[in-house]
Amino acid sequence: MYEAEEYVEGQFDQYSYGHGQQGQGQEDYSFHTGDPRQDVEYERQYQASYHVPDVIRNFIIYFQKVLKDGNLYEISNAYENSFPKLTDRFYNTEPWPEGEYIETIVGEDAIFVILYKELYYRHIYAKVQGGPSTEQRFESYYNYCNLFNSILSATEPIPVSLPNQWLWDIIDEFIYQFQSFSQYRAKLTKKSEDEIDTLRRNPKIWNVHSVLNVLHSLVDKSNINRQLEIYTSGGDPDSVAGEFGRHSLYKMLGYFSLIGLLRLHSLLGDYYQAIKVLENIELNKQSMYSRVPACQITTYYYVGFAYMMMRRYQDAIRTFSNILLYIQRTKQMNSQRSTAQYDQVSKQNEQMYLLLAICLVLHPMRIDESVHSQLREKQGDKMLRMQKGDIAEFEQCFSFASPKFLSPVPPNYDAAPDNYHKEPHVKQLKVLIDEVHQQFLLPTIRSYLKLYTTMPISKLAAFLDMQPDELRTYLLCFKHKMKNMVWTKGTSGLKGEFKSSSEVDFYIDKNMIHIADTKVARRYGDFFVRQILKFEELNRNLIMLPQ
Repeated sequence: MYEAEEYVEGQFDQYSYGHGQQGQGQEDYSFHTGDPRQDVEYERQYQASYHVPDVIRNFIIYFQKVLKDGNLYEISNAYENSFPKLTDRFYNTEPWPEGEYIETIVGEDAIFVILYKELYYRHIYAKVQGGPSTEQRFESYYNYCNLFNSILSATEPIPVSLPNQWLWDIIDEFIYQFQSFSQYRAKLTKKSEDEIDTLRRNPKIWNVHSVLNVLHSLVDKSNINRQLEIYTSGGDPDSVAGEFGRHSLYKMLGYFSLIGLLRLHSLLGDYYQAIKVLENIELNKQSMYSRVPACQITTYYYVGFAYMMMRRYQDAIRTFSNILLYIQRTKQMNSQRSTAQYDQVSKQNEQMYLLLAICLVLHPMRIDESVHSQLREKQGDKMLRMQKGDIAEFEQCFSFASPKFLSPVPPNYDAAPDNYHKEPHVKQLKVLIDEVHQQFLLPTIRSYLKLYTTMPISKLAAFLDMQPDELRTYLLCFKHKMKNMVWTKGTSGLKGEFKSSSEVDFYIDKNMIHIADTKVARRYGDFFVRQILKFEELNRNLIMLPQ
């Protein structure tokens, strides 16, 4: 980590400023008149208006230097440690200096200024009170256009190396800002006529096709799907990577773009396509590409959610259980990360426990003991209410745990002002609630079936206070709902076999129900192995304590 006194002021040519690339429709921020005296005076006033501390100027110079040198360790340290600490100290609730001021420090370094602006706008979205203005949302979009254009339009890989965490954050933030703009655009009630007119005149800003195009272009440029295909089959990915795919920047941006497409399709409600984009990623194995915990957790969250909405509950439960176990085991490592990252992991952890609770209520099955005990502790009361058919509890849990859904098209600006941002959520919630209504009586039927080995249909119908023919319909519904498409092998998460994992199975012969208890005896071995390992770790820690 750097200290202010470690820096030495760089020597700059004060007349050679870089203006970066101007996106279409952007204002030209260049401020030179051609007269050196006027330019120097303007620069003096411009810098004086900021009162930027020397430590910030020194950090910017240092940051530019390590980026030019390609020193990944120092870049990572500056990005993950120094930048957040300086933010908390100097710019906790206000923006960092604008990119145009940074140009006066770093000279003609277009890539550095673009990367700085990416951090600058990200900070405004995250910390500045009131959030970004319409103009800042537009400018951030243009900056992303400049960044991705410089990466994708290059005839050879650009000489820039960035840590995997930063590359993931760029893709993650790009989709987040698109999501934020889509919801901002749909909230019309508090917008003035001028604001609505500005949105109407700029339909291509944060357009869904532009965002999809960027992600698909990064995937194609890196040839990541072919690399993953060869990697999964045990071959050397570099043999098919091509010039760009062998470069770490392009390879990891391509991989993270696949996860970005998973997230984007989920936000748009296209769950089939969300899972399909990952058909070359083997989710059930650790790989060289899964080195960023935030990416790993996001992947499993959206895959699990997509499975749940596709009514593949067994796959959803397996996906959520695996990642919740991973979070449990890496809890200490996550707590050492920055506050923002830790808060994000904690929130997704809570969301996934709620989604797991919903899945287990709709499709009861056995899960890992440690995850189950955490689930009972965190969401036991909610699960009990959902098992009793409390629709309000389902709605509340889904609203907290689901992603913020988007409409791919702008609202009708000419209609009466309204808040259209809730419409996508309401539609997705309706899908879940319809499923809950269809299964309303199934827990009760299951509880009766567990008590018998054979039972006349008329007797069960009398218990449930319904006609035998109506009960037959519910029993058929029970069979249908308990049979899921389940992934068995291969990389594609869409393939699988139809399986039933219900604890109770039955068949009907004439007017008699024959019930078979398929419940597997509880296995205690895993529990005891886990406790032995915990005891050994505790014993080692005690030995290491000073006497």
